[in-house]
Amino acid sequence: MFILYYLLWIILNGRITAEILLFGIPVSGLISFVTYRVVGYSTENDRKIVRNLPLLLRYLITLIKEIAKAAISVMGVVAKPGERPEPVIVEFRSGLPTRFQNVLLANSITLTPGTYTLFLDGDRFVIHCLRREYADGLDSSPFVQLLKKMV
Repeated sequence: MFILYYLLWIILNGRITAEILLFGIPVSGLISFVTYRVVGYSTENDRKIVRNLPLLLRYLITLIKEIAKAAISVMGVVAKPGERPEPVIVEFRSGLPTRFQNVLLANSITLTPGTYTLFLDGDRFVIHCLRREYADGLDSSPFVQLLKKMV
């Protein structure tokens, strides 16, 4: 976390001088200390992020692909004169163990056009879908499969 704060310090200053580089060390250290003590952040979280970084990047790429596919599908519903949305509310359990994973899944569902997370309690989701077929396979979606692989 210290390194990220230090890099952010350099980027936000807009130029690199010896004074900025040297003064950034204690400032980044102080912010890191506050983050660890007050917020409760730990180095174990850093290790988890680094360990899961390749998986998180794959997740981001999958999210972008799914958003694009869903956007095209929703455009078809909106643009075709005969097509009508048939909204449905579905409930499912993700089976994901951590709050982080479930919140990430809920946000991903909401970001995907045609679906919206109405309620999240533990691993129980209530989702509004523009059409019935958008609800099919939510509990075994690529998002859930990638999140289950996270440590």
